[in-house]
Amino acid sequence: MATLPRQEQIEQLRRRMAAVPGRVGAVAPQSLAAAQAPEATPELAPRTGGLPVPGPFEELFPGRFLAKGSVVGLTGSRFAVLGFIASVTAADGHVAVVGLPELSLLAVAEMGGDLRRVAVIPDPGPDPVEVAAVLLDGVDLVVLGLCGVQVSYTRARAVTARVRSKNAVLAIVDGQWPNPEVALESQICGYRGLGRGHGRIRGLSLAVQASGRSFQQRRSTMRLTCMAGRVRWEAEETITAPVSFPDASALGVGS
Repeated sequence: MATLPRQEQIEQLRRRMAAVPGRVGAVAPQSLAAAQAPEATPELAPRTGGLPVPGPFEELFPGRFLAKGSVVGLTGSRFAVLGFIASVTAADGHVAVVGLPELSLLAVAEMGGDLRRVAVIPDPGPDPVEVAAVLLDGVDLVVLGLCGVQVSYTRARAVTARVRSKNAVLAIVDGQWPNPEVALESQICGYRGLGRGHGRIRGLSLAVQASGRSFQQRRSTMRLTCMAGRVRWEAEETITAPVSFPDASALGVGS
């Protein structure tokens, strides 16, 4: 796709999204210029319901799900991203992954996800934000890798309005996005299955911190266990190793 002219790339994405079947509340694609119109503000656009998350994440989100019409910032371990993709597709939702060529789709399948409902755009070209905005027309969750790029407030506001009007969820991975509704930082804090220089990893522990505009900071730990080629998410009561998280401002909240 990167070898095509920019406008042709966008039109091709619109045609692909129009052909995606089964999305609840899906509407016909519209131009990005229309999505950026001044009247399309997050405050006026509709939002109801949410998308499922792995069980241990439920206590971190208001409503116990990814709220439709919201932007979520994700930093740290990729396991949270993989878990969200798996949960949404397992519930018959559609997901698009933009700008994350190294993301493990095998792990998504092992977590119970449906890869038939995942569209991958590993190289979105010079403007991955615009590609993600177009994809919001046809999928429930767009995962956008920004590689540390900072998105301006004006640009973010226009795309956030589009997220809200489409009742979708935009997950920003490793980028600076002004005022996401939720900022989630996750870090691996322990492994299981390794002995003294030998063994095989059978599981790991993940420490997760959630910050948001409408709720107080929340922390949790969870366990991923691999058995017979399947990965299960389980709650864990205690953190097995000290974990230091950055301030919420470093994750884009309140900036």
